[in-house]
Amino acid sequence: MKNVLDEYLDCVKEHIAVDIRARNKLLNLKAALGNMHFPENENLKGMAYERIVFDEFFILQLALALRRLRAKDLKRGIAHKIEGESSELFKALLPFKLTEAQKKAIEDIETDMASPKPMNRLLEGDVGSGKTIVAAYALVLTVQNGYQGALMVPTEILAEQHFLNLNRLLGPLGTNIVLLTNTIPPDMRQKAYKMVEDGSANIVIGTHALIQEELKFKNLGLVVIDEQHKFGVDQRARLKEKGLNPDIMFMTATPIPRTLAMTLYGDLDLSILYEMPEGRVPPRAYWVGEQRRPGIYKFIAQEVTAGRQAYIVYPVIKKGKAEDLKAATDMFGKFKNEIFPQFNVGLIHGRLKGEDKEKAMNDFRSGKIQILVSTTVIEVGIDNPNVSVMLIENPERFGLSQLHQLRGRIGRSGQRSYCILLSDTESEQAKKRLKALMGTTSGFRIAEEDLEIRGPGEFFGTKQHGLPELRYANLISNVRQLELARREAFKVVQKDPTLSDPRHSLIKQILKRKFTDKLDISCE
Repeated sequence: MKNVLDEYLDCVKEHIAVDIRARNKLLNLKAALGNMHFPENENLKGMAYERIVFDEFFILQLALALRRLRAKDLKRGIAHKIEGESSELFKALLPFKLTEAQKKAIEDIETDMASPKPMNRLLEGDVGSGKTIVAAYALVLTVQNGYQGALMVPTEILAEQHFLNLNRLLGPLGTNIVLLTNTIPPDMRQKAYKMVEDGSANIVIGTHALIQEELKFKNLGLVVIDEQHKFGVDQRARLKEKGLNPDIMFMTATPIPRTLAMTLYGDLDLSILYEMPEGRVPPRAYWVGEQRRPGIYKFIAQEVTAGRQAYIVYPVIKKGKAEDLKAATDMFGKFKNEIFPQFNVGLIHGRLKGEDKEKAMNDFRSGKIQILVSTTVIEVGIDNPNVSVMLIENPERFGLSQLHQLRGRIGRSGQRSYCILLSDTESEQAKKRLKALMGTTSGFRIAEEDLEIRGPGEFFGTKQHGLPELRYANLISNVRQLELARREAFKVVQKDPTLSDPRHSLIKQILKRKFTDKLDISCE
């Protein structure tokens, strides 16, 4: 290594401009590489590491800044008028008080939608933080301006949930909402297509059915994509292309640590719902062993006798594996006939037909089903404030964030609720996850714990998103360097959007080599 450095270090060319290095007290690249391998002292060793970490973050953030510029600043979108009868009536009719975080998110969205540049915003919030209300307001704004809104979600259950909620919220405004999923009858689907094409449908809610070629919008003004990480980049793009540069809002109920949000979604504006609506009592998690099973069943019976409802959740590890589904279906029969014969027990899982799923959902919401045995199909989409208990079998087979999402299905009223984790796991990593879930009800803290347990590579899912692995930079410990690199990168792109300044010529070459295919960026 010493021979290599002695012979080739002078060939290394500096790619970061001198003013950026001076502002951030960074070593030049030659000194950094030399001191990483053969440090002159401890201080220079640390400075060398800082420079290399800054490099990784700076190049990544430059790519994201260029993608953001291409997606937003170079296109003309729709300048919505904010004042109007419908938006004022919507706010007046809300049966509850908006949180400060919801108010701030709405202000951000108003600013975006009033601008002629297309909105490109991520609305991030914990389970139950009130994202649907914020999205509903944005949809009201676009309809009020004579445009159509589209809300795309990953599952039929979630689509139906949004359809019911938005009809309840927007019905008094005379808003016409249609539901489009792959399982609705062909005649109803054709009728929905016609209403969307002639403009009589103001808002369309659906699954992947929204990106079918047959569906044509008259005047699409706003696209809302819920649980956006469950859709591919091309799927999101196909919906956006059904309008002329419509505003885009992404939503996620999977809280992401700030460092990850700045990296993974660095090209989006970010609104965070960091507080819960008034009256919510977050459910605590309780980890118990197999010997407590009889007592747990007795407790569930007490809660249901008192008029509440319960979930019993089983894991599905791999889609399509019959043996993974067996536990839920087999236990459903036992619960129904032996353990809880005095109650109405229902079953829901991903292999049920659409109409059977819908019936189970409706029967559970109405209280006809008192105990619902389920797989993770309920992770998103069921909103039943009467549920007070969730029993999760084999919780060690779930990820930490997934456990938090499941727990978020309960605690949706002002009454106390209980998430019971039944496991005798010996896995140290699983024990860490279960302890973390018991230790906090905050999704953001859960996400940080998950990041620490799993490490940045696995949590980040860089292969899925087309971003490179970070070789030296660490998203947990290098937050300060990430923030500095992001600020400098966005400043560069703001002043020199095509990177034509000679000082940026080398960094431009690096970006083209690393990112052009992966991130759809342009610095021409």
